Amino acid sequence: MAKLIALTPCAGLLPISLGKIAVTEVLPDRLMSVAPFAGQNKAVSAKLKSHVGAVLSGLNRRIGGVTWFGHGTWMVAGDVALDGLAAVTDQSDAWAVVAISGAGSEDVLARLVPIDLRATVFKKNHVAKTMLGHLSVTITRTAANTFEIMVMRSMAQTLVHDLDVAMRGVAARG
Repeated sequence: MAKLIALTPCAGLLPISLGKIAVTEVLPDRLMSVAPFAGQNKAVSAKLKSHVGAVLSGLNRRIGGVTWFGHGTWMVAGDVALDGLAAVTDQSDAWAVVAISGAGSEDVLARLVPIDLRATVFKKNHVAKTMLGHLSVTITRTAANTFEIMVMRSMAQTLVHDLDVAMRGVAARG
């Protein structure tokens, strides 16, 4: 009989580093999609505050483990129970999450992303739904030179490949 082994989305692909830039896999324990029912945002925020220590973030923002995810939806890192207040779906196995960090990480992403991610414009805890190459991604700045990128699990290998090629291009300049 076959033995099944659970693998992370980026198993065998990460970590990679080149110069001062590194890409690592982020492994949240639980990711829950939360879409509050009409008129329930305040109640959902109150429940989230007690469950995960953060309220619903504003558009294009992250507060603690609560990340705006577009169209009245937030991605929550942690387990939540919001019966009657929101549509909640476990997304834990659906996403690959990576962090790119180090001096030059903005330059790497500038080769791949059509939005301005400079720190003067895209500050800590800012979130963008955008394209990275031909992939639909969610990017969050988590620190001065660190970004978290979320992509559908099936696109993990393409994401890592695109980041690796862009890292090599940036490294070749120096």
